[in-house]
This record gives sequence, structure tokens and C-alpha cells, in this order.
Amino acid sequence: MKHLIPTLVALFLFTTFSQDRNAVSEIKRESLLKTVSVLSSKEFDGRLPGSEGYDKAAKFAANKFLEAKLKPFGDAGYFQFLNVEYNRIDTPAVFEAIVDSITIQYELGKDFVFRGFSGANNLTLPVAFCGYGLSRPDLGYDDYQNVNVKNKIVMVFKQNPKWKVDDKNWGTEYPREKSLVAKQKGAKGILFVSLPNEEKPQPLIGSVMHGEGEQPTDFPQLHISIQAANDLLSKVGLTINECQTKIDEKKKPFSFLTRTKARVVATTFYQKDAKTMNVVGLLEGSDPILKNEYVVIGAHLDHVGSQAGLLFPGANDNASGSAGVIEIAKAFSSDKGKPKRSVIFVLFASEEQGLFGSKHFVQYLKIPKEKIVAMLNLDCVGYGDSIQVGNGKSSSDLWQIAKDFDQKNFKLMVNDTWSGGGADATAFHEQGIPSLYFVSKYSYDHLHLPTDTVETLNPDLFEKIVKLAFLTAKQVADGKYQREEVKK
Repeated sequence: MKHLIPTLVALFLFTTFSQDRNAVSEIKRESLLKTVSVLSSKEFDGRLPGSEGYDKAAKFAANKFLEAKLKPFGDAGYFQFLNVEYNRIDTPAVFEAIVDSITIQYELGKDFVFRGFSGANNLTLPVAFCGYGLSRPDLGYDDYQNVNVKNKIVMVFKQNPKWKVDDKNWGTEYPREKSLVAKQKGAKGILFVSLPNEEKPQPLIGSVMHGEGEQPTDFPQLHISIQAANDLLSKVGLTINECQTKIDEKKKPFSFLTRTKARVVATTFYQKDAKTMNVVGLLEGSDPILKNEYVVIGAHLDHVGSQAGLLFPGANDNASGSAGVIEIAKAFSSDKGKPKRSVIFVLFASEEQGLFGSKHFVQYLKIPKEKIVAMLNLDCVGYGDSIQVGNGKSSSDLWQIAKDFDQKNFKLMVNDTWSGGGADATAFHEQGIPSLYFVSKYSYDHLHLPTDTVETLNPDLFEKIVKLAFLTAKQVADGKYQREEVKK
């Protein structure tokens, strides 16, 4: 009997796949890539929530849901509205180092980028290096203790130290929070630099993660290259690598005036409460009882926008997941065997800012959360060489469905998984809803970079991961999975 059970399971999965072959054949790489090409184009301007480009993307997605014959399931039609902070970075956008009489001009996207919530100003001021940009007297550590940064531009490491004092956490390393500390000390702007001694220092990424506190609207925030940091340190005979080493070895601040200046011109338009939207559609189940239970299939539609004409296309992150949700909706709609459970398709806003769209969706559910049997999230599914499905340690039965389908049909899914949700699945996991996070492994080479374009995607992997998500969702929607208790 022990040997018979795996055989029966395999036979069942093969039969299920055969039944769904027509539906799954609706998922084609050509259509996936076409949707990604549209969403990552200049017309949508990087899909920053609150922007005209994002609104266009949301309308495009709503039309796709309409074509798939989904019922509108938002506040107004397909849209579920929410308010978020919005910051547009315009021209002029300038960063220069001034070393004695020499001015070094830097290129946006190559030598520097703005933080997504940079303030606006036009500054030419001395630069102070202030280590990790931390002021924690409670831990006996203060990068600002022995340096006067009033009317200076400070240069600090973007990340926090890897080491701790008395085994206590440093707190967040969000740019707004480090910026507010510098501003309170009298600084006028801040230059972040990646930790240079890392094996792979973080590249100059576009990011709209910001942290808590009021927006410092007159306080420019830039992320600069290691070379630019070294230019600003050239008068004191140190490199940024040496500065990190000195601090990390002694676990003590090493802050000083660099005897150089920086010129920063930042031009922004900020709104505290900009309207944006999730895009939500419903495919009603066919079973009179099970249609009152729901499967949610989601992905975030947003990306990080553009900066002074420099486009961050967001093809893999996450036009790929959005295209996947649209194709899965089309596959469900075209399937002659309608699912027994109802399926909600949702494209979230503002994942990049802090999962705001998915949190809003879960907070203002139209249905009891207990009626959501499972949530499947697709994020960065177009680039890489294999499939990873996260949250398997929290929703192991659900994860096993995906694993079994992969073993039978694709053999691309790795065993590595985790608990705790991940990306937009997190909001559901925290409410005790079983969830999976579909992502392509090694998918982050172009993360938040101008090079995240459709040309970099792996069409074969892209198609297969979306098909795997569909097959998993179809199994659940057909009532062949019972909601499990989430392990937190």
C-alpha cells in the first residue's frame, strides 16, 4: 500500500494536468512578454503609485480583467482605492564633487541616483563623513558626536553595521530615518554609499522605501557610487573602504570633515496623500457551496518610477508577475471546467513602498478572511534559471501541491523555501491565510535598475513558472485542498 499511494498521487496529478491541458495552453510566453513590454514601456513611466503612469497601467490591467470576463470587485469597478505618499523627481538633477578648484560631474544612473523620497534643494556645501549615520547614545554609539555637521552635506553608509553593541539591534536603516537624524544635527542633505567591503556592494538602485517620520521636503537624499565617495575623500588620503574598516575593527565612530564640497540640485514634487489603486477582479465559482470560498491570485503592479527622465522599467519586478496574473485569469476564464471555488485576481499598488496595497486589501476585505482558502503571489517570475516557491514552511500542504506538479511537468522547482510570507504574501500570512510566493531563483541581477527590461527575461522559465502557479491555483480552486493551519 505504501508503494501504491505515490503511484496513485502521480496518476491523479497526471490526469488533472491532462484535463487542464487546454486551459494551461492558454498561457503562452509570447503573450506574457507582450504584456511585460507594454507595462515596462516609457508610456507607463516606471509605474510609481500616484503617478499618471501608474494610473495608465491600472487602466490597462482593468481592461485585461474585463477581456477575461472577470467581475469587477473593487470599490468602483475594478479599482480599490487607497492613499499613499508620492514623490516625483524632475529635472534639473545634478551631483558634483568639488575638490579644490576641480569640479567632477557625475551621471545620473551611473554615478548616483536619488532616493525615491529625496527632498528638493540647490546646495553647494562642505561634506562631512559620518560613518553609519547613527546617533544612538543609549548604546554608547554616536557618529555625530565629534563632528559639526551644521550647514554640511553628510556622507554615510546606506546600511547599518553587521556588528552589534551589547547584542542590541541598531533599529531600521530606512533612508528617511537616517536623513531625519542628520537634519536634526543641522545637515542640509545626505549622500548614501553602499558598504564597500561587501563581497558585492549594493548597486545604485531606485527605491521608494522610506521609513517613518515626516517627509523632509527640502533635504536631498542621494545614493552615490563608491568612486564618487572616494573622490570626496581624496583630500584626506582615505578611501571609503578604509573608513569602513576603521569603524568595524574598533566598533567606534570615525567621523570627520572631508575638506571637499558637493553640489546637489534636486527637483521634486511631493504629495502626502496621493490617490492610487489596487486592481481587483472576481471569477465566481461553479459549486453552490464552495463558491463561497476563495482563492486569491495576486502580484504587485507598481515599480519605482523614473528620475529626471531616467526610466526604471521594472520588467521582471514586477511586470512579469502582473502579466502572469493576467494570463492565469485568461486561462481560468477559457477553461470549460469552471472552478468550484471563487477566484479573486488582484494587482496590488505600492508594494515597493512597504506592501501598502496588499495590506489595504486584507484590511478592507469584502469577504470574511476565514473564507480565503489560499493566496498565491507572483513576484519577479521572469528572470533566472529555476523556480522557488516561498512560504513552504508555513503552508506545507499548499507548497507540496506546487512541488508535485513541478516534479511531474517541469522539474525546475528547488527545495529551498521559507516561512513568514514574503512580499505581498506577507499581509495574508500575518492573518493566518495559507499563502505561497512564486519567484524565479537568482532573479535580482537587475533589481530596481534601468536594465530591468523585457530583453533580459528568460521566456521559457517565465512561461513555466506561470503555468505552475496556474496548475496549483486550479487544484485549490477545484476543492482538492483544504485550508491548513498556518505555521508562524
